[in-house]
Amino acid sequence: MACHVRNTESWESGELKIRWVRDHMPLLASISEDFSVSRPFAGLKVALSVHLEAKTAHLCEVLALGGAEMYVTGSNPLSTQDDIAAALVRQGMNVFAVHGATPEEYESDIRRVLEIGPDLIIDDGGDLVGMLHREFPELLPRVIGGCEETTTGILRLRAMDRAGQLAFPMMLVNDAACKHFFDNRYGTGQSVWDGINRTTNLIVAGKTVVVAGYGWCGKGVAMRAKGFGAEVIVTEVDPVKALEALMDGYRVMPMREAAPLGDLFITVTGCRDVITPSDFLRMKDGAICCNAGHFDVEVDIASLKKMAVSSREARANIQAYTLENGRTVHVIAEGRLVNLAAGDGHPAEIMDMSFAIQALSLRYLLENRDRLGRERGKMLHSVPVEIDQAVARLKLRSCGVEIDTLTPEQRAYLFG
Repeated sequence: MACHVRNTESWESGELKIRWVRDHMPLLASISEDFSVSRPFAGLKVALSVHLEAKTAHLCEVLALGGAEMYVTGSNPLSTQDDIAAALVRQGMNVFAVHGATPEEYESDIRRVLEIGPDLIIDDGGDLVGMLHREFPELLPRVIGGCEETTTGILRLRAMDRAGQLAFPMMLVNDAACKHFFDNRYGTGQSVWDGINRTTNLIVAGKTVVVAGYGWCGKGVAMRAKGFGAEVIVTEVDPVKALEALMDGYRVMPMREAAPLGDLFITVTGCRDVITPSDFLRMKDGAICCNAGHFDVEVDIASLKKMAVSSREARANIQAYTLENGRTVHVIAEGRLVNLAAGDGHPAEIMDMSFAIQALSLRYLLENRDRLGRERGKMLHSVPVEIDQAVARLKLRSCGVEIDTLTPEQRAYLFG
C-alpha cells in the first residue's frame, strides 16, 4: 500500500463521515451485497479521480468489496478532505490526495495513481484520462475502459474521440438520465447554495442572482435561488436554453447587461472567461462571484488579481478585490467548485444514484469489453437504458414507492 495524504492519524473523523453517508446510500448498499459475492473486479486495478469526500469514499469501499485494488486521487485540490483520505488509507487503499495541493502536487498525485497501470478508470473532469494519454501511452493497451462523471469531462472526451486520440472505451455516465436529471439539477441546485450560504452567512431573499448557464446544473441553481426569494437573471449562449429560461420565468440577458444588476454571480457553464474584466468593472460594490463549473476558469480570477489595486481575506474562503473604481468584488473559494471547495458536495442520497450508475457501468465495461471494441473515433458509449432503469427502480424502492407496469395488451399496443 502506498499513499500521499496529509495526516494518517486523522482517520477517525473521516470514518464518522463515511459511516453517515453509508447509512444514507441504500442503492450502493444493495450493489455492494451483489459485488461482495460476485467479485467482478477481482485481480483488477481501478484508478479513480473524483472529489475526495465521504460519498466518493463509500464508492471506493463498494468497488473494493467487488475485488478491486483501489488507487485513489482527488479531482480538485480544494475538494479533498484530508480525514477522508486518511480513513481510506486505514482501510488499505492507495490514496494520493491532499487538501490545498499545489498544481505540482495535484499532477504528481494523478501521476502516481496512473503509473501503476490501471485496468479500469473512473474520472471526474478528464484530468486522469488526459494525463494517461499524454504521459503513459505504453499503458493504454492495458486499460479495459472507464467512466466519466461530469459534463466538462465528456466535452474533453468528445474532442479526443473526434481527433481519434481516445484509446479505450469510455462510458458517458453524466449523460445517463438518473445522473444529469437528479445529480446535476437537484444535487447541484442544493449543494451550491449549501456552499454559498454557509460561507457568506448572508440572506438570499431580495437579492439579484445571476446564473450563467442554463443546462441541468444551471436549472437547479436558478430554481433554488428563486425558492430562496431572489430575483434571478440567466445568461446563456444557446438560444434554446435561453428561451427555456425565459419561459421558466427568469430574466435573460447578456452578462454585460447583468453585471451591474447582480448581487451574486454563479457560473455553471463548463466554459472559460464567462465573467471577464469588463464585467468586474461594471459590478456593484460588494458583488459576490463564485463558480459551480468543474474548472476554475469560468470566473477570470487571474485577470481580477492583476486589475485589483488591493486584496484581502474578507471571511474564511472569501477573498475581496478592490478595483481602480473603488468598488470591491468578492470571490468564494478562489473560483473553484463552490459546492465542494466551500461545502460537502451533493447530498448523500443524490450521489447514491450517481455512484450506483458508476459502479454498474464499470461492471458493464468489464462484461462487454469484446463487444465494445477499440476502434478509434468510436470509443464513447452511452449508459444502457437498462442500467438507468435499474437505478431508478432501486431508488423508488428505497423510497417505498411502487409504480404501474404495462400489461401484455398495453405492451403489444405500444410496441407491436
